[in-house]
Amino acid sequence: MGKNIKLKLARVEKDLSQEQLADLVGVTRQTIGMIEAGKYNPTLKLCISICKALGKTLDDLFWEN
Repeated sequence: MGKNIKLKLARVEKDLSQEQLADLVGVTRQTIGMIEAGKYNPTLKLCISICKALGKTLDDLFWEN
């Protein structure tokens, strides 16, 4: 699993810091950072929460092309 550039771009588009996104989905800033860095594989529940917070789909953020 490589870096999740799509997640980072979607977060930046919404003008959210890692901390702000973490607060929205109920995790720590470190968790968001590790997901973006490709060092943590989030649960489906967390993926869905992130998608809702960013107005994106699972395909947009987490599925490989």
